[in-house]
Amino acid sequence: MRPSGRKADELRPIAIKRNFTRYAEGSALVEYGHTKIICNASIDERVPPFLRGSGKGWVTAEYGMLPRATNSRMRRESSDGRQSGRTLEIQRLIGRSLRAVVDFSALGERTVTIDCDVIQADGGTRTASITGGYVALADAIATLVQKGVFKTSPIHGMVAAVSVGIYRGNPVVDLDYSEDSEAETDMNVVMNEMGNFVELQGTAEGHAFRMDELHKMLDLARQGTAKLIALQRQILAT
Repeated sequence: MRPSGRKADELRPIAIKRNFTRYAEGSALVEYGHTKIICNASIDERVPPFLRGSGKGWVTAEYGMLPRATNSRMRRESSDGRQSGRTLEIQRLIGRSLRAVVDFSALGERTVTIDCDVIQADGGTRTASITGGYVALADAIATLVQKGVFKTSPIHGMVAAVSVGIYRGNPVVDLDYSEDSEAETDMNVVMNEMGNFVELQGTAEGHAFRMDELHKMLDLARQGTAKLIALQRQILAT
């Protein structure tokens, strides 16, 4: 039995609220159970130095956890003068995942920055950031389409992410913190709407996982991301 009482293939209650903030070109509040993250997408009419003059755009991400996102206050990383290795790794993952569905030539020399701020953490913050970040990205690009900057959107697909793992010997999907902290295997899976993999991150925390366990986890991830993408599609259609 999972601590939450969920079945092995059951996601936490998922909610995505569009246009959550007032000023960003695209924004969303994404909730995976008790995990809550604000995703803002901002468009800048310039690109990093390595892309200047190329005619191509860029999508990048920044990630941060607010001081009382967990059960005890943590210091802001800005107070320490540098980001942690974990923060850098997560924001790079978010950026890579969202870049997988954008045509940079069609975007032109523009940068879209996705800011993901965790206001409450209960496991799965990186996967929720990718799923919510996609909605914010899609809305930001839609503003340029509406203004006539693009005839068609440079976004050519959809992407979402979910965690899977081995908890007390059983493959499960969408781990909350109580499961993640005890999991024998923890894996983050990013997939597109075709059911193809964008990125896999998996680690055996206890016993080395077997091939049959890997297949079961990936099947759970496929089912989970399909549900998330269906929700994204529904949200963006309203």
